[in-house]
Amino acid sequence: MSRAADLVSALETTESLAIVCHDNPDPDCLASALAFESIATEHDVTDVTITYGGEISHQQNRAFVNMLDISLRTISRTDIGEYDTISFVDHTVPGMNTEVPEQVTPDIVVDHHPGESSQATYEDVRTDYGATATIFVEYLRDLEIDLTTRLASALLFALHRERLDFVREPTRREYEAALAVYSDANLEILEQLYGSAFTPGTLDAIGRAIVSRDRRGSAMIASVGQTTETDALPQAADYLLNLEGVDTVLAYGIIGDAIRLSGRSIDPRVNMGQTLRSAFDELGAVGGHHDMAGGRIELGLFADDEGDVDELLEFVGSRLTNRFFDALNLDE
Repeated sequence: MSRAADLVSALETTESLAIVCHDNPDPDCLASALAFESIATEHDVTDVTITYGGEISHQQNRAFVNMLDISLRTISRTDIGEYDTISFVDHTVPGMNTEVPEQVTPDIVVDHHPGESSQATYEDVRTDYGATATIFVEYLRDLEIDLTTRLASALLFALHRERLDFVREPTRREYEAALAVYSDANLEILEQLYGSAFTPGTLDAIGRAIVSRDRRGSAMIASVGQTTETDALPQAADYLLNLEGVDTVLAYGIIGDAIRLSGRSIDPRVNMGQTLRSAFDELGAVGGHHDMAGGRIELGLFADDEGDVDELLEFVGSRLTNRFFDALNLDE
């Protein structure tokens, strides 16, 4: 059977399905969840809930949810143990980038990120794909499910945001998937999504990253300071990549009780996922792709007491900076 048929088979006796997004979900994760909801509904699953941890802080992600009218519920308000089937999209392992406890084993996993197996009954992890949305476009095509304008628009925006901006190494499959959904998408919605305004908090965080940047060769590290805007980190990293002569960036900041990391690289010699694992694997949960990666380090590993935020950031920053540049073999 095809992988799509295997997925449907995994839903055969399911009456209720929890589709779990990773924390602070992006369009690739949200569009994939929306596509999975369509597949489940088409195959007689009567109760489907899309749930997520963290928050949706990126201005485009918030607009994405609102304009496409995506019904979401936080994990804290969802008893996933009540569902017949628990599925993860765009992530694999409980306890890593998700509020779902480590002891919960998902029944279904669909992802494109490298990492350890979750031992799910159905697991489709394709690390040679550029986006999880690409996998779901193939599912929808194989199952001959008609695309609504809403779903096509969601998938096309997700594919472009995740890979098709010509910086993040799209595979041919992303172009094929985008072509498959293009004719059914509402391009005016996509144009409005790309015009979404920054929040003041995100703009402040990017400003702090610009001021705090530390460069060695073509690599740079920068602090967004303490912020509640999780998505400000990748946006700061993307912005700093525009600096002439810079091809590798790590942005970090304190969010809640943890240090969050977001890395970007357009240097083919740098594998960002491996770089962050080499630098920080012993400190927290890190990982990602050749060109983009991220992670989370609990503050307790750096300080017993937060105290003054500026002092804490200086303490944390010096250690992160040394580890990052050491992993890239860059001397002062």
